Amino acid sequence: MANVLVVAEHQDGKLRKVTLPTITFGEQAAEVVGGEVHVLVLGHGVDAIADEVAKYGNVAKVHYANSAALEKYTAEGFAPVIAQVAEQVDAEIVAAPASAQGTDYLPRVAVALDAGMVTNAIKVWDDGGVRFQRPMLSGSVLETVEVTTPRKIAAVRTTDFDDAKEGDGAPVETVELGESRDDVEFVSMELVKSERPELTDADVVIAGGRGLKSGEAFEMLEEMADLFGGAVGASRAAVDSGYAPTDWQIGQTGKVVAPNLYVAIAISGAIQHLSGMKGSKVIVAINKDAEAPIFQVADYGLVADAFKVVPELNEKLKSMGLGS
Repeated sequence: MANVLVVAEHQDGKLRKVTLPTITFGEQAAEVVGGEVHVLVLGHGVDAIADEVAKYGNVAKVHYANSAALEKYTAEGFAPVIAQVAEQVDAEIVAAPASAQGTDYLPRVAVALDAGMVTNAIKVWDDGGVRFQRPMLSGSVLETVEVTTPRKIAAVRTTDFDDAKEGDGAPVETVELGESRDDVEFVSMELVKSERPELTDADVVIAGGRGLKSGEAFEMLEEMADLFGGAVGASRAAVDSGYAPTDWQIGQTGKVVAPNLYVAIAISGAIQHLSGMKGSKVIVAINKDAEAPIFQVADYGLVADAFKVVPELNEKLKSMGLGS
């Protein structure tokens, strides 16, 4: 039986939300290849993560690779284990989020399995062969790719899939691991620390553009994000102008997000930015230019000066009890 292996992603002891839409992709892929969905959790002492993953989707089994050698992430450490489990479960398709981590180790898994690989997969189907669809040129072109190798690797664009729903629960099985590599040593990882949720995991994203004219102006966006319990984002133009840090950048050359609510403030809506947020459930645009392209994708639009209306909105949100 040809199966699908989904690699779960977690950070700081918490399951990352990008795992859930990847499981949904795995369910669709399993229908294509006529097999089951298996999920792999790698780490050390993350039993709770394995148990949590087991609750979601139509998963046949959760495989838990528990080892001190996997406590700290390295692509060289993760990739051989993923390849090993893929062979053990007879996985025709190995899928993981197209995150910074996923796109780091998946090419190594592809080499280990002698498999073809697709990045940013948004669809999978059978048309005389397993085919995938992926966006190109900021989403203006959709490319169809047929992977002809026996095993296939897919980095999933998670914003194009719904979160997996809770299912009946799957058994968790510990993976018997071989010897770990001793030629790679984890030294350190520098992460941007924030009290706000990770941009790609946030339910609400408040994003600003170059029209804000300064980094200080982003403070009112940060206030709004904190009232919602959300994250702050920025257009590339704002980042390039020095108004916001690089890890806030959303778009073709930044992060791809699809929150329940996306508020675009003083963002014109260049196609490169839209490719990173147009999958958001509800889009609200605030811009003083009525002809700004962002209004073409917005569910709600307000033609107004952000410097006037954003502070007013923040006060209104406070009066409604948000953030308290």
